[in-house]
Amino acid sequence: MSNIPSTERSRRDGQAPAPAEQGRIESVDVARAVALLAMALYHFTWDLEFFGYVQRGLTGAGGWMIFARTIASSFLFLVGFSLVLAHGRGVRWRPFLTRLAQVMAGALAITLVTVFVTPESFVFFGILHEIAFASLAGLLFLRLPWFVTLALGLGVIALPNFVRSAVFDPMAFVWIGLYETPPFSNDFVPVFPFFGVVLTGIAMGRLASDHDLLRLLRRLDPKLGPLQHLSWLGRHSLSFYLLHQPILFGVVAAFAQVAPPDPLVSFQRDCRATCLETRDETFCQRYCACTQERLSADALLAPLLRGTASAAEMDQVQSIVGVCSREGAIGEGEWPSSPN
Repeated sequence: MSNIPSTERSRRDGQAPAPAEQGRIESVDVARAVALLAMALYHFTWDLEFFGYVQRGLTGAGGWMIFARTIASSFLFLVGFSLVLAHGRGVRWRPFLTRLAQVMAGALAITLVTVFVTPESFVFFGILHEIAFASLAGLLFLRLPWFVTLALGLGVIALPNFVRSAVFDPMAFVWIGLYETPPFSNDFVPVFPFFGVVLTGIAMGRLASDHDLLRLLRRLDPKLGPLQHLSWLGRHSLSFYLLHQPILFGVVAAFAQVAPPDPLVSFQRDCRATCLETRDETFCQRYCACTQERLSADALLAPLLRGTASAAEMDQVQSIVGVCSREGAIGEGEWPSSPN
C-alpha cells in the first residue's frame, strides 16, 4: 500500500484535493435517501395507475404532480450542493468524469427501455439527463459568488413564465424548456426551469462553504439516530434509481396477472373522475351508468379499455356518448350534446 499522502497522490494524478477532508456529511446523504424513498412511492403509484388499479391520470395532476416536482427539485438542489462539496476547491476530474459517465449511461438506458415499453411517451430528457447536463454545466458556476449564482438560478427558474416560443417545440429543442406545446413523456425535466434549482443548490453550497457553515451540518450527523442507516442508500443513489422502478413495475405486473383490476370498476372510476371535472354528481352517475351499459351491450367496452377499438367502433362509441349525454342531462332538465 502506498505511503504517499492522499493530497500528494491527488496532485500526481492531476486532481485537486477533495474539499472535505473530514469525510462525507451524513445529513446530506440522508436527505438524498429520503428523496429516493419518496420517488419510489411516486413510481409505485404510477405503476398502479399504469395497470389500472387507481384512477387514470392520478399521478399527472394535482397533489401528485406537485409531489413529483418537489422530489425532482430536491434531487437537483442536492446535485448542486454536492457539486460544491466535491469540487468547490478544484475539480477532481477522474471521479467527476467517472460519475458523469455512469449518469449518462443510466440516462441512455432509461431512454432505450422506455422506447420499447412506452414508445408513445418515452423518456428522452428525464431526471438523469438533467443531472448529467447540470453536473457538467454547473462547473462553470462553482467559483462565482454565491449571491450571483443564486440570482442566476432564480432567473432560470422564472424565465419560462415570461418567454415561450414554438421555435422550441421540436424534439431537438424542447429539452431547453421554453416550448409552447409540452411534449408527451413519462419523465420530462427540461433545463429551464430545473437547472435553476441546481444553481440554487450550488449557491447554498458556496454560501455554506465560504462561511464555514458546513460544520453545522456535520454537527447534525450524531443526532440523526436511526436515520443514519439511510445514509448508505443516499451514497448509492444511482444504483437505487436504476433498479427500483423495474422491480416495482415487475411486482405490480406479476400481481396483475394473478389479480387483475376489474375493468368495470376501472371504467366507472375513470369515467366519473373525468365527468366530475365539468358536471355534477347526478349527471355523472347517470351518464357513466348509461355508457357502461350500452358499451357492454354492443361489445365495445373491452376493446375500448384495451385501446384496440377500430375506427368504426370508435364511431359507435361516440354515438353512445352522445346518447348518454342527452339521457344524463334529461334528469337535470338540460339537453346538452356532450358530457362537457
